[in-house]
Amino acid sequence: LALNPWDVALCISGTIISCENAVVVVVIFYTPAFRAPMFLLMGSLATADLLAGLGLILHFAFVYFTPSEAVSLLTVGLLVTSFTASVCSLLAITIDRYLSLYNALTYYSERTVTRTYIMLILTWGASICHGLLPVLGWSCLQEPSACSVVRPLTRSHLVLLSASFLAVFAVMLQLYVQICRIVCRHAHQIAVQRHFLASSHSATTRKGIATPAILLGTLASCWLPFAVYGLLGDCSSPALYTYATLLPATYNSVLNPVLYAFRNQEIQKVLWAVCCGCCSPTLPFRSRSPSDV
Repeated sequence: LALNPWDVALCISGTIISCENAVVVVVIFYTPAFRAPMFLLMGSLATADLLAGLGLILHFAFVYFTPSEAVSLLTVGLLVTSFTASVCSLLAITIDRYLSLYNALTYYSERTVTRTYIMLILTWGASICHGLLPVLGWSCLQEPSACSVVRPLTRSHLVLLSASFLAVFAVMLQLYVQICRIVCRHAHQIAVQRHFLASSHSATTRKGIATPAILLGTLASCWLPFAVYGLLGDCSSPALYTYATLLPATYNSVLNPVLYAFRNQEIQKVLWAVCCGCCSPTLPFRSRSPSDV
């Protein structure tokens, strides 16, 4: 096969994704202090993105070195599983942040841990089910006219995935609107109690709104074009459009470690300690708040 520059770009993106998220997974896994629900959800997100990066690399390798329909189904199944788990992990993190603000007094309890494990089971269970569908036969290899813009996924399967993403994004949007309202109300209450100046209250409010806006804006700009194209396109659509919308979607997995993990002060401390040649901290500590918005 002639080397496709778009495939090379996807492979490079997968390499960057793998390197970034491997660091996050190793830090969370080997630091005993990172066992709080917030870090478990971050670990789920990093694991999903790591698998997505590896899937992009494997897909490139198999397409150009050992092309096979069976292997193509496996790599596409891995990509569907990992990207689905990535988006669902983002939803789980959003739910966790909302509940940490809405039920701040009862957040640090066994109920929160149980709820986190339930969300993780649902996230990965649904993602694995979606990824197994092509492997179990729901593909367009025997009927090319049923193909979607991403071969060998059928159009009905991709429509299901795109619609699911839009539903998840709508839920996240609603949750972040509620988070912004809670943050603004808390900032106003603190300002009244401590007699802060209006400018200080305004700055706190802007900061509380800016972070959710960045998180949602990043997710929307990366995934919405591909989700919409997945609903509208079919097998006759130009491959250029598929690449042009799929490549930005992978950038979400590049940005997730920066937006969710590397911004966390405890993870920053561990990374700085490793970079400086010191031992990783093993003493337990508590993050200021999982709802660091």
